[in-house]
Amino acid sequence: MAEKEGAKVGAEEMEEREQEGQAEEVEVKFRLFDGSDIGPVRCNAAATTVAALKDRVVADWPKDKSIVPKTASDVKLISGGKILENDKNIAQCRAPFGDLPSSAITMHVVVQPSSAKSKPGFTEPMFKNCSLNSSC
Repeated sequence: MAEKEGAKVGAEEMEEREQEGQAEEVEVKFRLFDGSDIGPVRCNAAATTVAALKDRVVADWPKDKSIVPKTASDVKLISGGKILENDKNIAQCRAPFGDLPSSAITMHVVVQPSSAKSKPGFTEPMFKNCSLNSSC
């Protein structure tokens, strides 16, 4: 019960800060598929969107990785078990965690290139009209 009250107080406090115009600075770290990190990056929780974070991830992506996103649309950010939406800001994506420090966030990065972009010369399969009983 005390945890729920603590979470409620944390959410109310965050709402009050936003209304007062206080800029809450947060540190965001991006965890990649191999366990390495990009960051931490300091940003304003109310002003920084998920789309801006994705742009930052693509710009700061390590050159030695086997998987490299070409654009921000190839990247998905996950925080607290949820895929984050581009139009949301960090403050809207954060869940109150009670005793955890409110200024540190780790987001997991998933690279998912769109199939149309990754295969520019894609053509129909060679054996499209073959049936199982005929020889092609």
